[in-house]
Amino acid sequence: MAKVVVQMWNLIMDHNVNPLKNIQDLQTRHLFMQLLAWMWCVIFASSLGSFLAFGISAIAHSLLIAGVAITVATFDMAKKRPQYFGGLGRSNNGEHE
Repeated sequence: MAKVVVQMWNLIMDHNVNPLKNIQDLQTRHLFMQLLAWMWCVIFASSLGSFLAFGISAIAHSLLIAGVAITVATFDMAKKRPQYFGGLGRSNNGEHE
């Protein structure tokens, strides 16, 4: 049962698995994931008849998806350009470039 839940989660939420994987630009994928999240927030809030539920749901979805997107972008940068993280902006002699 746990495998089925993980597979369903990945099918919807993993941008490398769902049909959004065909969009090459990571920021565009993120935008569409945000739009879908907001759509579902509106649907959920409308079904409850509460704008308070919409606000809480919208904020929670935005934070969750933004956190995932920032994490994915950081991991992607670390894989493609690990030297970007070395020295935190300082040159070899310790001064800023």
